[in-house]
Amino acid sequence: MAEINVTPMVDVMLVLLIIFMVAAPLLTTSIDIDLPVARGGNQIQSNSPPLTLSVKRTGGTCNSQVELYLGDSPIAASELEAKMKAIRETRSETDNVVYLRGDKDVCYTDMMKLLGNIRTAGFKANIVIVPEQGS
Repeated sequence: MAEINVTPMVDVMLVLLIIFMVAAPLLTTSIDIDLPVARGGNQIQSNSPPLTLSVKRTGGTCNSQVELYLGDSPIAASELEAKMKAIRETRSETDNVVYLRGDKDVCYTDMMKLLGNIRTAGFKANIVIVPEQGS
């Protein structure tokens, strides 16, 4: 028989495809935040994972119910500034950026208060946006 049997190779490739299809959704962040759509900005080009502060509106109107997450762990608003100052003391001068991810339903005043807290703690703040579809 002078032909090569490719059936085992196709079987292995299909199994690998299924493994990657199952594993890909597990690599996303676990906090469900609906980011606003905007234009501009640059993508993050860093080897170390950045410090991320996520804000999610849970209900009410402005200046009311929001959940804060530092990294992936929830944090109370009263503890935020002290914890960020403690983190700032452990980081180098070049690694002083916090990425602020805000739900599109979070009020402007809540975001500005958090930006003030980030600056008071000694960090620079970058706001994370989702690029507009098609750009």
